[in-house]
Amino acid sequence: MKKFIKWSLIITFFVVLIALVAVGLYITNIYVNAQSIPLSEEKLSSQSLTIEVFDSQNKPIKEDNEINKNYVKISLIPQHSIDAFLSIEDKNFYSHKGINYKRIAKAFLSNIKSRKLKEGASTITQQLVKNTLLSSDKTIERKIKEIALARKIENKYSKDEILEKYLNIIYFGNNCYGIENASKYYFSKDVKDISIAQSALLAGIIKSPAKYSPLKNSENCLKRRNLVLSEMYKDGKITSEQYTLAKNSDLELNVATQAKNKLNSYSQASIDEAEEILHLPARQIALKGYKIYTYQDSEKQTALNNAFLSQNLTSDYGGIVIDNEKLGITAYLGKSNYKVLEALRQPGSTIKPILVYAPALDKDIIYPCTQILDEKTVIAQYSPKNVGGVYHGYVSASDALAKSINIPAVKILSYVGIENAKDYAESMGIEFDNMDDSYALALGGMTYGVNLKQLTNAYATFANNGEYGEAHFVSFITDKNGKLVYVNHPQGEKVMREDSAYLLTDMLTKCVKNGTARKLNEFDNIASKTGTVGKSGSSQNLDAWNVSYTKAQTVGVWTGNLDNTPIDYAGGNQPTNVVKSYFENVKDTSQFVRPSSIVERAIDSTELNENHRIVLANDFMPQKYTQTEIFSAFNLPDEVSNKFMQVQKQEFKGKTVNNNIQISFNAKEYVTYDFLIDGKKVKSISGKIGALDITLPLSKRKENVTVVYYYSQAPEIKQREEISFLNTYFGEHKDKWYI
Repeated sequence: MKKFIKWSLIITFFVVLIALVAVGLYITNIYVNAQSIPLSEEKLSSQSLTIEVFDSQNKPIKEDNEINKNYVKISLIPQHSIDAFLSIEDKNFYSHKGINYKRIAKAFLSNIKSRKLKEGASTITQQLVKNTLLSSDKTIERKIKEIALARKIENKYSKDEILEKYLNIIYFGNNCYGIENASKYYFSKDVKDISIAQSALLAGIIKSPAKYSPLKNSENCLKRRNLVLSEMYKDGKITSEQYTLAKNSDLELNVATQAKNKLNSYSQASIDEAEEILHLPARQIALKGYKIYTYQDSEKQTALNNAFLSQNLTSDYGGIVIDNEKLGITAYLGKSNYKVLEALRQPGSTIKPILVYAPALDKDIIYPCTQILDEKTVIAQYSPKNVGGVYHGYVSASDALAKSINIPAVKILSYVGIENAKDYAESMGIEFDNMDDSYALALGGMTYGVNLKQLTNAYATFANNGEYGEAHFVSFITDKNGKLVYVNHPQGEKVMREDSAYLLTDMLTKCVKNGTARKLNEFDNIASKTGTVGKSGSSQNLDAWNVSYTKAQTVGVWTGNLDNTPIDYAGGNQPTNVVKSYFENVKDTSQFVRPSSIVERAIDSTELNENHRIVLANDFMPQKYTQTEIFSAFNLPDEVSNKFMQVQKQEFKGKTVNNNIQISFNAKEYVTYDFLIDGKKVKSISGKIGALDITLPLSKRKENVTVVYYYSQAPEIKQREEISFLNTYFGEHKDKWYI
């Protein structure tokens, strides 16, 4: 047994030794090979890089696509800016040789404990390597290359040269590469003029530009800035007074107007998409010479630009146009402090077609003409309200959608079921949070909301006969030699029946004819929906939307403020006017085509108005009492009206009052009522509707009244009712009656 244990230990020792040698050889091989990678001066310190972006006609898009166009010498960077970066990123920068072994060891132990490569312990030199010469993948091989190249850089350049290159290539969010670009964007000033607090803010951003964005996550940014200030104070870089003053200051932002528009240009949106496609940052795309070819249509882009200019909007805004067939984004623009397409906003009533009406139609729960009682309602402890607190009684689903009445939408969502409805919306690209589980969803009440592209893209599903596909800016990408490296192949997926999509489109055309989007009623080929999100407890609004589509294209417009400053706009006004202006300047004669699965049927309008039921008209019904509606061939009413085949019996109540006969009944508009005494007609009623009381003279103590009632347009179809009256009119006016 001892011998076995001895040999086991020996074998284990040699296995471990061989493994360690193999790992050592592997690391050494990577390290040696990395040393042979040339240090490209262009990649390390390119002072100006441009990404070429082209429209659908392969013509250059004339927008600012430069990267690092504001390169700054280290001599022009304030010492407190340099100190801020050194204190938070690399305290020992001027003493190490490119690698901080203590930090690496500490990070190694931390990664072992967490079983993740979440800490890199990179020095400024290593960060320069990672951001210029290597990918940002968190792998052991990349880390070894990073270390090797960091040592090589330290041998070639001085510390000040390395720091200068680093400060000019590091990413600060919002498309800002380099400290001078970031200073001009966030503060509208050169870096030489920024304050200690502003320097600390910039140094704090770079760890995670999204998490510490001063525009999107100001609280996180403030905490991070103050941490940088604390480290500077600990390192003796600022005095106690300077620390206190800077710590108690606000973020001191002054975002440049030009930068706002560049951030939300079509080119920038295309570059952002290319970054996702190529898994490369914009700077690397520029360095590698990739060319981005897009779906932009210059005519549509100009029309969209002019449409927004015509409204003189003072708020943030965004507009997007999608070619429904190609699933290509042909125009886009926005104005805001940060990227509009990344902003999640409450959709308001624009979510109703996607989440409520489309699922209800596709699941055969409603017809467009289905009547819903608009009344004060509580569903699962949720009490929705209509605008102005007005209730409309019974309204058709089509009218409820066109006029954006809230309570019918909530009721229909309850018929569909929240999870079923969310499944439909998710199949059209809408994303929900786990907390999105209440009936407030019917009115756009989401935890986070949607972005402009998602919402507009979802509406394109209806134009595309119920087929959803994600729309893109980028059509294809080539390398610097013209070789294709990416081609977009639009792919659609059927998410609802063609007839359901058409029925919904027809309902949304009524929104244009006489609903909230009636500013568009000069067009006969547009379906549209508006949405307005009010500020709680206020008469002001936070968001206003219009999403409209023809067979050929879908246009989405959002207005609001990403800092949640209230606006005076409503969806049916400025956003709809933008869409109107756009379509007035873009020729679009496309028409919706009714599929063969859509059929017309006449229904009994009297039954609809009286009992709120959808019943097919029979062949004997006069046209006056029918109305024609469209239905899916897969979801037709299965009941046929029996009116005008036989008259339904009615109840008549009578009594005597002061030597007169009084008869009460519910009159039908399409029925004539003849009242006979002793066989002679004494009164005739027709064309009346609702509760009626008629009075006839009582000429003798006992009287028999005959009521003959029949269809006004089919008098041969009749019913007869006999009513007898006994008058005991003495001094106390006692009346008796019986039937």
